[in-house]
Amino acid sequence: MSAVDEKMSTSEQVCDQLEQLIAAGGFEDGERLDENRLAQKFNTSRTPVREAFRLLSARGHVEIRRNRGAFVRLPKFSEVVEMFEVMSEMEAWCARLAALRATRAQLILMEDHLVRCETAFRAADVATYYTENAAFHALIYEASGNAFLAQETRKLQERLASYRRIQLGHDGRMVKSMTEHRAILDALIDHDPDRAGKLIRRHVQVQSEFYEAFRQARS
Repeated sequence: MSAVDEKMSTSEQVCDQLEQLIAAGGFEDGERLDENRLAQKFNTSRTPVREAFRLLSARGHVEIRRNRGAFVRLPKFSEVVEMFEVMSEMEAWCARLAALRATRAQLILMEDHLVRCETAFRAADVATYYTENAAFHALIYEASGNAFLAQETRKLQERLASYRRIQLGHDGRMVKSMTEHRAILDALIDHDPDRAGKLIRRHVQVQSEFYEAFRQARS
């Protein structure tokens, strides 16, 4: 692992790296995670690794068994598809409301994150692209004006984060993602709730399809 990101704690970075490895198929379902080996791999002490296990447990990726350790929990592919289905509807709901309620300041911030996405794309920086992409989506949740809906959508966004990130690096997905983002933002600026909802629903649904293609390629 590279030097710890100054914006993230060591445990958060270990969690982030492990989450991506799990989603990418780097571990078998039910495999016990070796605390000592992972501490060496990530060049850190065991304490951040244990904290990362707790974070991963909260996200559903790891099961912690008392006096036995942490074990990988891989969802069935059907579970991932079902989560994406729910996510697409939640984001569509947020977008429909945001098209009616977004402030000028919020739309400007969305534009700013899209510009940063484009910069990350040109640099082939998938990690930064995902961060800016997630921020763009989070602004849409916030712009819905429904705090409860925004909170629940963010929770599912975090649950699917590793799967959404992986598919960005597959088969030219980033450039397609940017095009979809632009169309979504245009619909929000035009205050067109039906178009905004339809576009973002498809935008999320296609992520599931790209993740499926990624898994098939790995197989």
